Amino acid sequence: MVAVKELLTDGILKPARYLGNELGSVHKDWDTATVRWVLTYPEVYEVGASNLGHIILYSILNAQPRQLCDRAYLPASDLSAKLRETHTPLFAVESKAFLKEFDILGFSLSYELGATNILEMLDLAGIPLTWQERQQSDYPLIFAGGQTATSNPEPYADFFDFIALGDGEELLPEIGLVLEQGKLASLSRVELLLELAQVPGVYVPQFYEMAEDGSVHPLRPDVPIRILRRVATPMPAYSIGLVPYVETVHDRLTVEIRRGCTRGCRFCQPGMLTRPARDVEPEEVIESIEEGMRATGYNEFSLLSLSCSDYLALPAVGVEIKNRLKNENISLSLPSQRVDRFDENIANILGGTRLGGLTFAPEAGTQRLRDVVNKGLTNEELLRGVKTAVEQGWDKIKLYFMIGLPGETEEDVLGIAETVRWLQRECRNIERKEVPGNDKSSSQRRSGDGRKALSINLTISNFTPKPHTPFQWHCVTDAEFERKKWLLRQEFRSIRNLKANFTDVRISAMEDFVGRGDRRLAPVIRRAWELGAGMDAWFESVDQAFGAWERAIAESGLGWKYRQKEEDAATPQTNDDRRLPWDHINTGISKEWLKADLEKALAAAIVPDCSFDECSHCGVCSVDFGHNVVIDALPIPKFAGDFVPNTDRLQRVRVWFGKLGDLALISHLDLLRLFDRVLRRAALPISFSGGFHPSPRMAIAMALPLGVTSNGEIIDFELTQTVDLEEFQQKLSQQLPANLPIYKVAEVDLKAPSSAKLLTQAEYLLTVTNTNESQWQQWIEAIKATDSIMLEHTTKSGKPQSINLRSRLIDLAVVSTTFDEVVLRYTGVCQNDGTQLKPEQVIFMLEQVARQEFNLLHIHRDRLLIED
Repeated sequence: MVAVKELLTDGILKPARYLGNELGSVHKDWDTATVRWVLTYPEVYEVGASNLGHIILYSILNAQPRQLCDRAYLPASDLSAKLRETHTPLFAVESKAFLKEFDILGFSLSYELGATNILEMLDLAGIPLTWQERQQSDYPLIFAGGQTATSNPEPYADFFDFIALGDGEELLPEIGLVLEQGKLASLSRVELLLELAQVPGVYVPQFYEMAEDGSVHPLRPDVPIRILRRVATPMPAYSIGLVPYVETVHDRLTVEIRRGCTRGCRFCQPGMLTRPARDVEPEEVIESIEEGMRATGYNEFSLLSLSCSDYLALPAVGVEIKNRLKNENISLSLPSQRVDRFDENIANILGGTRLGGLTFAPEAGTQRLRDVVNKGLTNEELLRGVKTAVEQGWDKIKLYFMIGLPGETEEDVLGIAETVRWLQRECRNIERKEVPGNDKSSSQRRSGDGRKALSINLTISNFTPKPHTPFQWHCVTDAEFERKKWLLRQEFRSIRNLKANFTDVRISAMEDFVGRGDRRLAPVIRRAWELGAGMDAWFESVDQAFGAWERAIAESGLGWKYRQKEEDAATPQTNDDRRLPWDHINTGISKEWLKADLEKALAAAIVPDCSFDECSHCGVCSVDFGHNVVIDALPIPKFAGDFVPNTDRLQRVRVWFGKLGDLALISHLDLLRLFDRVLRRAALPISFSGGFHPSPRMAIAMALPLGVTSNGEIIDFELTQTVDLEEFQQKLSQQLPANLPIYKVAEVDLKAPSSAKLLTQAEYLLTVTNTNESQWQQWIEAIKATDSIMLEHTTKSGKPQSINLRSRLIDLAVVSTTFDEVVLRYTGVCQNDGTQLKPEQVIFMLEQVARQEFNLLHIHRDRLLIED
């Protein structure tokens, strides 16, 4: 075992993932905390650190007295290998404490195949995988939450001590109080779990047993027969959380505007599991975003909901925010759009100099099939929404469709291709709004009259039946999916300006097998993990994952449950009274209502949205789950216009700064992103470049390699107004991390060359391994005495090149020596054209004269020298 910090070096990819000192991270005192949590996200950092639920729960738990919450993520393969090689357990990123030292570990399980990543993390942490193996030892309590855990926890029941069902904002603090009281009372593990089982929303699998038909029943009378799904009110203030150093999947501020959806799409599990709908007060949304953008420095924010367009105040809120942040080059993204509600007002809040992507989800290719799934979208509404997008400047849109839906015919499948043709035809001659900064010279395909043709990106996914939906009884087969994909590919060959992506059928099959499984699947999941299944949602892992799953299923003898064709599979049976493995989870929607809605589906009868129409009597609205909270549309403020970059250049400021400690593990691009956000937080009047993607005018003199520390970095900023230098330094320093100190600030003539063009020399300190035979001064004198030390290398273009390293060396000296290390100082040529003497090349020269190899332990750039 080695210290965690010894593993976090430039020898692994993106080591800044694991630093745990991002803006917004919370470092509470370990010794004064009664309950110590780790929220673990079973994906790589870039996915987990940008997950809104992860951020909110982390913030809420750390706001509780006597409770500490740290974070952990699935390490990338290089760090995983080092952890195993050194027998070092997996750690939490902030405290660097090993996961097994905490009281409780919470995993987010939001995807059917995510359990293999959870097993990988538990194994790396040195924690037994099942509750049975952990029963007699002092291991942390292991629990899961998230959509998949709430929907059907049974395939994963062996791995967790308990499951948190539904929303966690109120539930997790309640769990924390029970743990605190349990620790003070010295309760045993079983006694503590029994106390937790009394909390609404907590399901403890070991207190229940599975019947032969897969259904689940209590083993003891003091636990509930059915476990309630928890419902909480959204809390936007807790969204203002982490600002990672590395670029994440959702690299922006995200604020929830509406939780729950009552549209009633019959294939949609989130829509059924998140009822009732709860709108957030518009002023609360506006204040959270305005405060969050200034506190984080992000240049983009996203409004989150299952269906943002159903938040009736969206146009008013969006325009108000855009108006308030008009001069700050801020863009807005919306994850999902109801095409029937897309209008000019929503186009205004999405538009600007950076016209983002636009995604609609018709789901089915014909009106009949859209009625079967209760999509609530007509052809007229689809066309109107797409036409509006084209009129407002979009020439590319993304459409989502599904194949394999109940009652689907070949005509419905081919209807997807016909819908694309129809939309392109109807939008061919539409006058488009001019987009500021758009490059009119870009070569794009155009229709016959010179206008840009509408480009469409299609994603065709395979319908996978989900628990707690009217289609949970439906059966699908891989052969049917492959046949329908073949039909569509033939049709798409004749359609121009179309790009189609198909979801891998194998992934859908695995999702279905696990998602509707029972407790018999836990050994299968474990065996699949042992055989190499992991990161199953990632394209590059599909072949390995599928092979592992296929073998694990075959070994289990459960192949009969896996994608087998049943009688009349295309039409689910409405008289199916089988008990299901998830019947003991009380989501609020009655099973009888799901059956009745399935009958309506087979008759292609639609059910209106109860947020805006009559009640559908699904059973959710009650004391336990609450009622729909719908906020009416508000008056829309006058749109003040899109951001126009201020390109004025009234002052150039040159800053000398350091890059110390663990911030040496932040890459050059990440450092530029950090400075961009610091400038926003400091409210400094930075000048922007023009064009389609305006960027702040700042330039670092020379990129610093990953892992190298420095006291001599230089960066230039150009401002739109004159700022007092002392004030500039103070504002910038207040927003920079402690390990990015500012040493000096000076004003530079705007017409002067940039610091990069003025570079002449660089001075470094090199820490090198020492040996008993070391004769450093003699070797240095030998280098100084020669005129030529040649290095043969290959250029980026593949041409051989000879470099005289000696001609680039200006000075070399010993600074200090110890028994096992020596520190050298050298000054070398460093010019903007790439002519420079690198630290590794100095070591090469030493090795040539000493006739032995040296290990370069650390590089520190002491200063960059520029012309006056």
